[in-house]
Amino acid sequence: MLVFAAITPHPPLLIPNIGKGEIKKIEKTRKAFEKLEQDLYLSKPDIIFIISPHGSYFSDAFTINAHTHFISNFKEFGDLETKCEWTGDPWMASKIDYEHNKANIPLRLIGEEEIDHGSAVPLFFLTKHLPNIKILPIGYSELSNKKHLDFGYMLKDIIMDTDKRIAVIASGDLSHGLSEDSPAGFSPTGKEFDNKLIELLQTRNTAGIINMDEKFIEDAAQCGYRSILILLGVMKNMDYQFKNYSYEAPFGVGYLVGNFVL
Repeated sequence: MLVFAAITPHPPLLIPNIGKGEIKKIEKTRKAFEKLEQDLYLSKPDIIFIISPHGSYFSDAFTINAHTHFISNFKEFGDLETKCEWTGDPWMASKIDYEHNKANIPLRLIGEEEIDHGSAVPLFFLTKHLPNIKILPIGYSELSNKKHLDFGYMLKDIIMDTDKRIAVIASGDLSHGLSEDSPAGFSPTGKEFDNKLIELLQTRNTAGIINMDEKFIEDAAQCGYRSILILLGVMKNMDYQFKNYSYEAPFGVGYLVGNFVL
C-alpha cells in the first residue's frame, strides 16, 4: 500500500561536509527536509521508491535498479567522508519487471551498487531513523509525458497489490535558470515555470502539468518534471492534498519540498 509521497530537491550543498557555511543560505529547504523526515518516519514505510533524474539513463525505457545493496558517496563534490548504505529490494524489482510487459511499458532492469546524488541527497536526510528501510531507485526516460504517467500508474497497481508499506519520492530540482549566476544561465521562463508547476500541484491539476508546452519546459532548464510525472501517475485517482513545505532559490536553482498528504 502507498503510505507516503513527496517531492524533494537534491542540492549536494545540504550535506554538511559539502555545504559547510553555505547551508544557512538554504535553511528553509533544510528545515522542510526535517519536517518531511518526521512525516516519513510516522508513515512506517518498508520500502522507498526513489525517482531520480541522475541515475543510469535510457532515452527509450525507464529503469529499475535491482541491486541487493546500495552505497553512496559524495567524492565528486569534494566530500571524501560522508558515506551511506541501504538495502535493495530485488523481489519488488522483479515484480515490476514482470508487470511492465503486460502494461506495454518499456523498462530496463539494471544492477548498480552506487547510487547517484539525485537519490543519495534526499535519502541521506529522510532515512536517518529508518535503519532497516529498503530502497528501489527508479529512473525516467525521454518517452512521452503520457508514458511517464502510465508508468507511474502501473507502479501504483503494484504498490496497492502488496501488503508492504511503500513511500514514493520524486527527486528533482526545478528551474536551473533563475538568476544570472544559475548553472544554466538566466532563463526568462524559469520563474514562470516554477510558479506554474507549484500552482498546478496545489490545485491537483495533473492535466495542466502533463500538457505544459514542451519548449516552455525545456527553456526552464529543470530536472524534476519527469520525476514528478511518474509520481503523479502513482497518485492518479487518489485523494490527497499537496502541501508546499518550502520553495527557495538562493543559488539560482528552484528547490521545492512538498508532501502529498494522503
